[in-house]
Amino acid sequence: MSDTPAPDTANLPLEVHDLTAGYHKKPVLWGIDLQVPRGKLVGIVGPNGAGKSTLIKAIMGLVPPSSGWVKIFGKPYKENRQRVGYVPQRESVDWDFPVTVMDVVMMGRYGHVGWFKRPKKADRDIARDCLDKVKMLPFASRQISNLSGGQQQRVFLARALAQESDVYFMDEPFAGVDAATETAIIALLHELREKGKTLMVVHHDLPTARNYFDQLLLLNMRVVAYGDTEDVFTYDLLQKTYGGRLTILSEVADAVRQRAN
Repeated sequence: MSDTPAPDTANLPLEVHDLTAGYHKKPVLWGIDLQVPRGKLVGIVGPNGAGKSTLIKAIMGLVPPSSGWVKIFGKPYKENRQRVGYVPQRESVDWDFPVTVMDVVMMGRYGHVGWFKRPKKADRDIARDCLDKVKMLPFASRQISNLSGGQQQRVFLARALAQESDVYFMDEPFAGVDAATETAIIALLHELREKGKTLMVVHHDLPTARNYFDQLLLLNMRVVAYGDTEDVFTYDLLQKTYGGRLTILSEVADAVRQRAN
């Protein structure tokens, strides 16, 4: 028998083992194994249809897995969901639903308050602080449907902040936002990381991926590679992830080759 102690998985923000999931009995993800340490900003990248969004949804139980399991700090997701924050894709949200910006952000407090209890002043103060962080406090009373795409994304980020979570899953938070909003979002993600939070972010832009994230998960239905960005962001691994489609991204391909030389 080995004398090597077993890893302390109870302190792992995320552990995934042999996760297979999909839609209509058709798997999109196969045998995903993953251990994500605390205080990391992880980018999930891969081609369209690779299962990036499905991975986040399967971790959170929004897509039932056909095999495998997920643990958040050593417990099943359902037992630790209060420690998880989520920013969905903008396209999946009904923006015509008649709620104000403040209403949306207050939804992030229900895990602490309870659905059938009235929020306290402290909860409203937290919601206001989160809106202020994303520079949306002046819009607190505005209907969510009357905001621009970038403003809507900032509001959903504020809602996630209001949850005061330890692990955050974000599904393409930079999609369809202006440059100023993207800069503000990445600065906030870095701030959360510095506070010891763990963040997993679906991202589609390879040129910025190597600058934004501490670690990368290269995904194409299976885990192609996972690790520190400087180790994973290589031409060979990206080619393996994207196949012939990487040749279209000549700027990225050239940059990676030059760095390797």
